[in-house]
Amino acid sequence: MSTASASYKKQDGTLAVSEDKKTVAWTAAAAGSSPALTASVADITNLQQTPATSAKVSTKLFVQRPGAAAPETHVFTFTSTANARAEQAAITDALRQGIEAHKAENAAPAASTPAAAASTPAAGPSHALYDDSALIANAELQRSLLSAAPALRQRFEESLREKPDSITISQFSQQFWATRAHLLRAHAVEKAQAHGSYNVLSEIKPKNVDGTTRLNLSKEQIQLIFDQHPLVLRVYNELVPQLSNTEFWGRFFVSRLFKRLKGEKITELDSTDPKLDKYLSFDEEEERTRQIALGHVPHFIDLEGNEQNHSQKLGNQPDWTMRPNPHDKVPILRVLNSMSEKMMKDVAPSDAEAHAPVGMDEGTWNELRLRDLQREADDNRVTLHVKDQIRSYAGQKDKRISAEAEMFSKYKPKKVLATVQQDLQPPSRSSKDSANLEKMIGYHEDSDSDDDDQGERQTRVGSRAARAKATAQVLEGIRERRTQTDDFSAPAGTFAAVLPETTGLSEHVIDSLTMTHNTTVEFLHYFWNVFLSGDESRAGEVSKLVETLDKSLDRIRAVADEAEAERQQRMDKVRKHNEEIFRRTNRRRRFDPNSFPGGAEAVKRIMGPTVRAIGSAKDQYQKALEAQLAAGQQNV
Repeated sequence: MSTASASYKKQDGTLAVSEDKKTVAWTAAAAGSSPALTASVADITNLQQTPATSAKVSTKLFVQRPGAAAPETHVFTFTSTANARAEQAAITDALRQGIEAHKAENAAPAASTPAAAASTPAAGPSHALYDDSALIANAELQRSLLSAAPALRQRFEESLREKPDSITISQFSQQFWATRAHLLRAHAVEKAQAHGSYNVLSEIKPKNVDGTTRLNLSKEQIQLIFDQHPLVLRVYNELVPQLSNTEFWGRFFVSRLFKRLKGEKITELDSTDPKLDKYLSFDEEEERTRQIALGHVPHFIDLEGNEQNHSQKLGNQPDWTMRPNPHDKVPILRVLNSMSEKMMKDVAPSDAEAHAPVGMDEGTWNELRLRDLQREADDNRVTLHVKDQIRSYAGQKDKRISAEAEMFSKYKPKKVLATVQQDLQPPSRSSKDSANLEKMIGYHEDSDSDDDDQGERQTRVGSRAARAKATAQVLEGIRERRTQTDDFSAPAGTFAAVLPETTGLSEHVIDSLTMTHNTTVEFLHYFWNVFLSGDESRAGEVSKLVETLDKSLDRIRAVADEAEAERQQRMDKVRKHNEEIFRRTNRRRRFDPNSFPGGAEAVKRIMGPTVRAIGSAKDQYQKALEAQLAAGQQNV
């Protein structure tokens, strides 16, 4: 049993770990008192202790009781005046041994059935973890995603604040995350990513300050050095009892052995160290071969096999980088290759299982085949053609036929073709019969736009009015196209963001409009899910959602009124400016209210599809309600 004098909540006592290392208990110093605190080592989830440089020696335990929502924390301060640090180390080591023994016991049943484990692919548990139901039920992952995405958090909080009282928080959360399971899955994959191994010796840069070597070395880096270079671990075990830990690392990072392991050339100017230089002749090839040895190397990539089976030694000599040479000649190449192999040995293979039969399967053979000269496979994807997005704002207006189409529909095709053929007849050789193109298209150089505006006469092709109309039509198409394609921040296949430059709305109104649209869409999703579920018990919930949609319309009207008020302020400002100019110059400027964009009309145009969606939902609900009432009256 490991015991130590420790205080808990400012009371002196004794902290003890049982012989079997399964229980930890703290007992007050009062005589005959029973343990005031007892915890199972299996319930300890984390251990923390003060650093060695701290004057206070304490240990913090995190205990997760069965059924408890959050772990308990207990801080014990070791009060021994002689060897408090040693007692802390003894208690901590005993607890760690108990925790490792408990983990080994839990892992033993899984390891006892290797056949069952081999039959199940390794991706099984991770696939279950990324399932939609598991992601929607993971509240911690949802909180993490909301913290990482401020826009999504704002949308969630606004929708939660505006939800009907009949909808519980759990129901709202279930519906909200059901349509965003892909975001949760992507965030879970992102959190599961871990940093891989790297060449740690190249990252450590010792500094010489006032003749003293300064190092910034962490425990993780030391462990990584031991894993990548077993020679350093061997040297450390042999020399550290003679040298202190700080002295060993200070001498190692300025030694020739350090340069040799990094792959740098050793020169005569490098300082010598008798205790470290004797390991320069140690060859890591044997240890490296043991670590990364392969049971079977396909002949397709076996370079040593190709060298052995090559029967003719003719031709040009290989490049100097491919010739066998001693380590000192090109050390950097060997070190880089060795380090790459060491880092890759810890990476799980993605092409086959580790314990699969030796040999090349069909998938590997297809990957190694040279397919440069093969014919590319035909693209069998379905091409989706999307019309201009601007039409969705127009509503029912696009269903009506345009004026030009209505005019052209009255023409007879035969008569039109005959007229075109007559105009395109080649002229005769006589200059009198030559075609006058200006006359054919009705162009008059002396025509004026003022003359064209007088009376209701047909616009001739080539006149100034026709050219102005064509120019306006082309520019309008360009403007519509720019509103759809110029916003590169919007994802492909989505609507462009609402910009103040194109709508005339202020940033404040656009933010309010965006938030209103987001909450309205959330409630529309919820309405259709409940309405189409067919559950009669949720009829009251549907009626509450209809009331919420009515409130959404009120919020849209409020935003429209705010936008109109801002537009009126801009107009009043321009009117006052024009009045001041008139008083100074006695010249009145022209004032056109239609030249001020924005206002309620812009809000109605932007929110038109959303308003129509709300109207459609309310119409469907009203029809279903009337049908239910009619059926109830017939049954009575």
